[in-house]
Amino acid sequence: MTLWRYRWLFATPCLLPGAPVLAAAPVSLSAVYAPADSQPIRSGVVWRVFAAEGEHALVAESNEAAPVVTLDNGEYIVHAACGLAGVAKQISVNGIAPQAQRLVMNAGGLKINGVLNDSAIPPTKLVIQVYLPSARDPEAKLILPNLRAGDSACLPEGNYHVVSKLMDVSGATTNATNSVIYADLRVIAGKLTSGALRHRAATMTLKLVNAPGGEALANTSFSVLTPGGDVIRELIGAFPSLVLAEGEYVAIARHENQTFQATFKVQSGQDRDVEVLAEQGTPDAKP
Repeated sequence: MTLWRYRWLFATPCLLPGAPVLAAAPVSLSAVYAPADSQPIRSGVVWRVFAAEGEHALVAESNEAAPVVTLDNGEYIVHAACGLAGVAKQISVNGIAPQAQRLVMNAGGLKINGVLNDSAIPPTKLVIQVYLPSARDPEAKLILPNLRAGDSACLPEGNYHVVSKLMDVSGATTNATNSVIYADLRVIAGKLTSGALRHRAATMTLKLVNAPGGEALANTSFSVLTPGGDVIRELIGAFPSLVLAEGEYVAIARHENQTFQATFKVQSGQDRDVEVLAEQGTPDAKP
Protein backbone atom coordinates (compact mmCIF):
# COMPACT_ATOMS: atom_id res chain seq x y z
CA MET A 1 0.00 0.00 0.00
CA THR A 2 1.36 3.42 -0.94
CA LEU A 3 1.48 5.91 1.88
CA TRP A 4 0.81 9.50 0.92
CA ARG A 5 3.03 11.98 2.66
CA TYR A 6 1.73 15.51 3.21
CA ARG A 7 3.78 18.53 4.05
CA TRP A 8 1.72 21.58 5.00
CA LEU A 9 2.98 25.07 4.37
CA PHE A 10 1.09 26.72 7.20
CA ALA A 11 0.00 25.74 10.67
CA THR A 12 -3.75 25.06 10.87
CA PRO A 13 -5.43 27.46 13.33
CA CYS A 14 -8.27 26.44 15.62
CA LEU A 15 -11.57 26.96 13.81
CA LEU A 16 -14.11 29.30 15.37
CA PRO A 17 -17.79 28.38 15.29
CA GLY A 18 -19.17 29.07 11.85
CA ALA A 19 -15.72 29.35 10.24
CA PRO A 20 -15.51 27.82 6.71
CA VAL A 21 -13.76 24.45 6.25
CA LEU A 22 -11.16 24.17 3.50
CA ALA A 23 -12.56 22.19 0.56
CA ALA A 24 -10.66 19.20 -0.83
CA ALA A 25 -11.11 16.96 -3.87
CA PRO A 26 -9.77 13.58 -5.02
CA VAL A 27 -7.47 13.79 -8.05
CA SER A 28 -6.86 10.68 -10.18
CA LEU A 29 -3.45 10.65 -11.87
CA SER A 30 -2.40 8.63 -14.92
CA ALA A 31 0.34 8.80 -17.55
CA VAL A 32 0.69 7.67 -21.15
CA TYR A 33 3.77 7.30 -23.34
CA ALA A 34 2.32 9.17 -26.34
CA PRO A 35 -0.68 11.45 -26.99
CA ALA A 36 -2.44 8.78 -29.06
CA ASP A 37 -2.14 6.09 -26.38
CA SER A 38 -5.45 4.95 -24.95
CA GLN A 39 -4.03 2.75 -22.20
CA PRO A 40 -2.13 4.29 -19.26
CA ILE A 41 1.34 3.21 -18.20
CA ARG A 42 0.89 0.31 -15.78
CA SER A 43 4.20 0.31 -13.91
CA GLY A 44 7.45 2.18 -13.36
CA VAL A 45 5.94 5.64 -12.79
CA VAL A 46 6.96 7.81 -9.83
CA TRP A 47 4.55 10.63 -8.96
CA ARG A 48 5.25 13.78 -6.97
CA VAL A 49 2.86 16.65 -6.23
CA PHE A 50 4.26 20.05 -5.27
CA ALA A 51 2.67 23.28 -4.12
CA ALA A 52 2.70 25.66 -7.08
CA GLU A 53 3.63 28.72 -5.04
CA GLY A 54 6.40 29.60 -2.64
CA GLU A 55 9.19 27.04 -2.27
CA HIS A 56 7.20 24.32 -4.07
CA ALA A 57 6.87 22.13 -1.02
CA LEU A 58 6.34 18.42 -1.65
CA VAL A 59 2.69 17.63 -0.91
CA ALA A 60 2.46 13.96 -1.92
CA GLU A 61 4.31 11.20 -3.75
CA SER A 62 3.53 7.68 -4.92
CA ASN A 63 4.99 4.72 -6.83
CA GLU A 64 1.57 3.53 -7.93
CA ALA A 65 0.95 3.64 -11.67
CA ALA A 66 -2.39 5.46 -11.33
CA PRO A 67 -2.78 6.87 -7.81
CA VAL A 68 -5.59 8.96 -6.38
CA VAL A 69 -4.66 11.81 -4.04
CA THR A 70 -6.94 14.14 -2.14
CA LEU A 71 -5.80 17.77 -2.39
CA ASP A 72 -7.04 20.95 -0.76
CA ASN A 73 -8.28 23.64 -3.09
CA GLY A 74 -5.35 25.43 -4.65
CA GLU A 75 -2.66 25.31 -7.33
CA TYR A 76 -0.27 22.38 -7.69
CA ILE A 77 2.50 21.06 -9.93
CA VAL A 78 2.19 17.36 -10.73
CA HIS A 79 5.38 15.60 -11.87
CA ALA A 80 5.61 12.09 -13.33
CA ALA A 81 8.89 10.26 -13.93
CA CYS A 82 9.39 7.05 -15.90
CA GLY A 83 12.98 5.90 -16.25
CA LEU A 84 14.85 8.90 -17.63
CA ALA A 85 11.69 10.54 -18.98
CA GLY A 86 9.76 13.11 -16.99
CA VAL A 87 6.92 15.58 -17.42
CA ALA A 88 5.27 18.23 -15.22
CA LYS A 89 1.84 19.83 -15.33
CA GLN A 90 0.23 22.59 -13.27
CA ILE A 91 -3.29 21.86 -12.07
CA SER A 92 -5.99 23.69 -10.13
CA VAL A 93 -8.21 22.09 -7.51
CA ASN A 94 -11.52 23.91 -6.99
CA GLY A 95 -14.44 22.61 -5.00
CA ILE A 96 -14.93 19.00 -3.98
CA ALA A 97 -15.70 17.34 -7.32
CA PRO A 98 -13.32 14.52 -8.34
CA GLN A 99 -11.04 15.22 -11.28
CA ALA A 100 -8.69 13.21 -13.48
CA GLN A 101 -5.33 14.36 -14.78
CA ARG A 102 -3.47 12.58 -17.59
CA LEU A 103 0.17 13.40 -18.31
CA VAL A 104 1.85 12.61 -21.64
CA MET A 105 5.45 11.40 -21.20
CA ASN A 106 6.48 11.61 -24.89
CA ALA A 107 8.69 8.60 -24.21
CA GLY A 108 9.34 5.11 -25.47
CA GLY A 109 11.25 1.99 -24.56
CA LEU A 110 14.74 0.86 -25.57
CA LYS A 111 15.76 -2.80 -25.31
CA ILE A 112 19.14 -4.17 -26.42
CA ASN A 113 20.27 -7.78 -26.79
CA GLY A 114 23.63 -9.21 -27.80
CA VAL A 115 24.12 -12.06 -30.25
CA LEU A 116 27.21 -14.24 -30.79
CA ASN A 117 27.11 -16.96 -33.46
CA ASP A 118 23.30 -16.79 -33.65
CA SER A 119 22.99 -17.38 -29.89
CA ALA A 120 21.92 -14.84 -27.30
CA ILE A 121 24.76 -13.54 -25.15
CA PRO A 122 24.04 -13.84 -21.40
CA PRO A 123 23.52 -10.43 -19.75
CA THR A 124 26.50 -11.09 -17.45
CA LYS A 125 28.79 -11.12 -20.50
CA LEU A 126 27.71 -7.74 -21.84
CA VAL A 127 28.17 -4.12 -20.84
CA ILE A 128 25.68 -1.93 -22.70
CA GLN A 129 26.08 1.84 -22.51
CA VAL A 130 23.63 4.40 -23.87
CA TYR A 131 24.74 7.90 -24.82
CA LEU A 132 22.92 11.08 -25.75
CA PRO A 133 24.83 12.25 -28.84
CA SER A 134 25.63 15.76 -29.92
CA ALA A 135 26.19 17.08 -33.43
CA ARG A 136 29.93 16.35 -33.26
CA ASP A 137 30.26 13.66 -30.61
CA PRO A 138 28.17 10.46 -30.60
CA GLU A 139 29.24 9.81 -27.00
CA ALA A 140 28.67 13.34 -25.73
CA LYS A 141 26.71 12.36 -22.59
CA LEU A 142 26.54 8.97 -20.92
CA ILE A 143 23.00 8.48 -19.61
CA LEU A 144 22.88 4.72 -18.99
CA PRO A 145 26.27 3.28 -17.95
CA ASN A 146 25.09 -0.33 -17.72
CA LEU A 147 21.78 -1.22 -19.34
CA ARG A 148 21.13 -4.90 -18.67
CA ALA A 149 20.66 -6.89 -21.86
CA GLY A 150 17.02 -7.75 -22.40
CA ASP A 151 15.71 -5.08 -20.03
CA SER A 152 13.66 -2.15 -21.32
CA ALA A 153 14.64 1.41 -20.42
CA CYS A 154 12.13 4.26 -20.59
CA LEU A 155 13.67 7.20 -22.47
CA PRO A 156 12.43 10.49 -23.90
CA GLU A 157 11.74 10.39 -27.62
CA GLY A 158 14.95 11.06 -29.53
CA ASN A 159 18.20 9.69 -30.96
CA TYR A 160 20.65 7.61 -28.92
CA HIS A 161 24.08 6.06 -29.40
CA VAL A 162 24.50 2.52 -28.04
CA VAL A 163 27.80 0.78 -27.25
CA SER A 164 27.86 -2.97 -26.58
CA LYS A 165 31.03 -4.44 -25.05
CA LEU A 166 31.56 -8.20 -24.88
CA MET A 167 33.05 -9.34 -21.57
CA ASP A 168 35.37 -12.29 -20.96
CA VAL A 169 34.05 -14.07 -17.86
CA SER A 170 36.30 -16.73 -16.34
CA GLY A 171 35.33 -17.85 -12.85
CA ALA A 172 35.29 -14.82 -10.59
CA THR A 173 37.31 -12.73 -13.07
CA THR A 174 35.72 -10.49 -15.69
CA ASN A 175 37.73 -8.67 -18.34
CA ALA A 176 36.64 -6.43 -21.18
CA THR A 177 37.36 -7.80 -24.63
CA ASN A 178 38.11 -5.89 -27.81
CA SER A 179 34.75 -6.90 -29.30
CA VAL A 180 32.80 -3.63 -29.27
CA ILE A 181 29.69 -2.94 -31.37
CA TYR A 182 28.13 0.48 -31.97
CA ALA A 183 24.62 1.41 -33.06
CA ASP A 184 22.59 4.59 -33.51
CA LEU A 185 18.92 4.10 -32.65
CA ARG A 186 15.86 6.33 -32.40
CA VAL A 187 13.31 5.99 -29.62
CA ILE A 188 9.76 6.85 -30.71
CA ALA A 189 7.10 7.88 -28.21
CA GLY A 190 4.72 5.05 -27.44
CA LYS A 191 6.93 2.44 -29.13
CA LEU A 192 9.49 -0.13 -27.99
CA THR A 193 12.73 0.09 -29.96
CA SER A 194 14.61 -3.22 -29.91
CA GLY A 195 18.11 -3.85 -31.18
CA ALA A 196 20.15 -7.05 -31.48
CA LEU A 197 23.85 -6.19 -31.67
CA ARG A 198 25.87 -8.98 -33.26
CA HIS A 199 29.35 -9.66 -31.90
CA ARG A 200 31.91 -11.64 -33.89
CA ALA A 201 34.45 -13.25 -31.58
CA ALA A 202 35.91 -16.54 -30.37
CA THR A 203 37.85 -17.97 -27.43
CA MET A 204 41.54 -18.60 -28.01
CA THR A 205 43.69 -20.79 -25.74
CA LEU A 206 47.39 -19.92 -25.85
CA LYS A 207 50.13 -22.55 -25.53
CA LEU A 208 53.89 -22.51 -25.77
CA VAL A 209 54.97 -25.91 -27.08
CA ASN A 210 58.21 -27.56 -28.20
CA ALA A 211 56.46 -29.18 -31.16
CA PRO A 212 53.02 -28.96 -32.80
CA GLY A 213 50.48 -30.73 -30.63
CA GLY A 214 52.97 -30.93 -27.77
CA GLU A 215 52.43 -30.32 -24.07
CA ALA A 216 52.10 -26.71 -22.97
CA LEU A 217 55.13 -25.36 -21.13
CA ALA A 218 54.49 -24.03 -17.64
CA ASN A 219 55.84 -20.77 -16.22
CA THR A 220 55.01 -18.88 -19.40
CA SER A 221 53.67 -15.36 -19.82
CA PHE A 222 51.84 -14.20 -22.92
CA SER A 223 51.07 -10.91 -24.62
CA VAL A 224 48.47 -10.59 -27.36
CA LEU A 225 48.96 -7.68 -29.74
CA THR A 226 47.33 -6.25 -32.83
CA PRO A 227 49.41 -6.32 -36.04
CA GLY A 228 50.16 -2.67 -35.32
CA GLY A 229 51.67 -3.48 -31.93
CA ASP A 230 48.83 -2.42 -29.60
CA VAL A 231 48.62 -4.67 -26.55
CA ILE A 232 45.24 -6.38 -26.12
CA ARG A 233 45.87 -8.57 -23.05
CA GLU A 234 48.66 -9.86 -20.83
CA LEU A 235 48.26 -13.39 -19.46
CA ILE A 236 50.22 -15.85 -17.34
CA GLY A 237 49.94 -19.64 -17.29
CA ALA A 238 50.57 -22.81 -19.26
CA PHE A 239 47.39 -22.44 -21.35
CA PRO A 240 45.46 -19.23 -20.59
CA SER A 241 42.33 -18.41 -22.59
CA LEU A 242 40.85 -15.14 -23.76
CA VAL A 243 38.01 -13.90 -25.95
CA LEU A 244 39.04 -11.91 -29.01
CA ALA A 245 37.15 -10.13 -31.74
CA GLU A 246 37.46 -11.50 -35.24
CA GLY A 247 40.75 -10.46 -36.84
CA GLU A 248 44.51 -11.03 -36.94
CA TYR A 249 46.82 -10.96 -33.92
CA VAL A 250 50.35 -11.59 -32.70
CA ALA A 251 51.02 -13.82 -29.69
CA ILE A 252 54.26 -13.29 -27.78
CA ALA A 253 55.35 -15.94 -25.27
CA ARG A 254 58.09 -15.47 -22.65
CA HIS A 255 59.68 -18.50 -21.05
CA GLU A 256 63.04 -18.93 -19.26
CA ASN A 257 64.40 -15.59 -20.47
CA GLN A 258 63.47 -16.34 -24.06
CA THR A 259 60.80 -14.70 -26.22
CA PHE A 260 58.84 -16.49 -28.93
CA GLN A 261 56.05 -15.26 -31.15
CA ALA A 262 53.44 -16.39 -33.65
CA THR A 263 50.73 -14.77 -35.71
CA PHE A 264 47.20 -16.14 -35.72
CA LYS A 265 43.73 -15.37 -37.00
CA VAL A 266 40.45 -15.35 -35.10
CA GLN A 267 37.26 -16.38 -36.88
CA SER A 268 33.94 -15.83 -35.15
CA GLY A 269 32.59 -18.91 -33.42
CA GLN A 270 35.71 -21.01 -33.97
CA ASP A 271 37.22 -21.54 -30.51
CA ARG A 272 40.65 -23.15 -30.77
CA ASP A 273 44.18 -23.46 -29.45
CA VAL A 274 46.95 -21.12 -30.57
CA GLU A 275 50.34 -22.81 -30.40
CA VAL A 276 53.54 -20.79 -30.18
CA LEU A 277 56.56 -22.95 -31.03
CA ALA A 278 59.49 -22.68 -28.62
CA GLU A 279 62.15 -22.51 -31.31
CA GLN A 280 64.52 -19.80 -32.45
CA GLY A 281 63.65 -17.68 -29.47
CA THR A 282 64.99 -14.20 -28.81
CA PRO A 283 66.80 -13.59 -25.50
CA ASP A 284 64.98 -11.13 -23.26
CA ALA A 285 66.65 -7.73 -23.12
CA LYS A 286 68.56 -7.16 -19.88
CA PRO A 287 67.80 -3.98 -17.92
